[in-house]
Amino acid sequence: MKTHVYKKLGILLSAILLLSGCKDEGTFDNNVYLVTPTLEIILNKPSVTTDERTLQIGIAKPEAEDIRADFSIDPSLVARYNKAHSEQAILLSEEYYSLTENSTVIAAGSVISNPVTVHFDKINTLDMETVYVLPVRVANTNLSVLESESITYYVVRGGALINVVADLEDNYLYTTAWKNATPLNGLTQFTLEALIRARNFDRMISTIMGIEGNFLIRLGDANFPPNQIQVATSAGNMPTADASTKGLDANQWVHIAVTFQGTAPRSIKVYVNGNLQSEASTTLTSRNLGTAGLNGFQIGRSYADDRFLAGEFAECRIWNVERTPEEIAANPYNVPVDSPGLVAYWKCDDGAGNIVKDHTANENHLISKSAIRWTPVSLPEKK
Repeated sequence: MKTHVYKKLGILLSAILLLSGCKDEGTFDNNVYLVTPTLEIILNKPSVTTDERTLQIGIAKPEAEDIRADFSIDPSLVARYNKAHSEQAILLSEEYYSLTENSTVIAAGSVISNPVTVHFDKINTLDMETVYVLPVRVANTNLSVLESESITYYVVRGGALINVVADLEDNYLYTTAWKNATPLNGLTQFTLEALIRARNFDRMISTIMGIEGNFLIRLGDANFPPNQIQVATSAGNMPTADASTKGLDANQWVHIAVTFQGTAPRSIKVYVNGNLQSEASTTLTSRNLGTAGLNGFQIGRSYADDRFLAGEFAECRIWNVERTPEEIAANPYNVPVDSPGLVAYWKCDDGAGNIVKDHTANENHLISKSAIRWTPVSLPEKK
């Protein structure tokens, strides 16, 4: 926002200097304009319930008296927006927004007003296939208005469920200390999930997530296809090698889920894109996944740094239940953060920094070995 403000002020000040070379001092008009961008996009996603934006007005040079202005919702501008943007948007209903104030003031001697907040609510209850627009116009000022900078359109439209992912090639996620390890230990049943896109399988072992020598999801092994999922546990590995039917494709998004059931009949099951791929019995009865450090739970690493996955991660989750095939197939791209049984949820969509947030109440955030490369995406991909 500050960059936008300075940019607009700079443009107007440049215009003033230009005019001052041609006119006597004080002969140009000092107009009120909207500092807020003309177009503001608000994405409608299942995970987005609210949003806030700021309305402000500005002038090019200070005035000796306060400059007042109202903000008016103008439904007649919806048609103008649709014509200019080749849209079929409809007016956003009043129940989905509110303004902290309907007017603002530029104090005498200043060039920018106090901010007014536009609060958007219940965004994820709107139809994702419909475009909504809220046109706001500057009105009733005691100074002339620059018409070309007098309107802001707030546009609510359906957004991708995932917009950015973490590229962990030659990198990994881990923690030196869990904030709350209790929900991750003593698990007699659980489900691990990850959405991945591998650009190649050029190493013997590529790690997805888990704990070496305990319970680990990886690709490849000695005498095992480098593009096939293997679950390595302290009681043995599964499944058997089968490159012809169980190998993953490079450069394709794949949702992987592995379930564990420690109560008879004990089992480990592997699901790929919601479909059961492999199943085996196990002698294990429970697992502790809340182990920290380089010998503990990690995403993208096991045993050694060179066992990374050359690719991207999203939607990494731990559940304290054995999810059903229907549940696994239904939610590859997003789940509510307060879903029953969800004990860790690393979306890997932070977009900046080296901390990957755990979106559950447990707040077991992970850190990366080195700088994360954040990759813009749009998932699910359009067919």
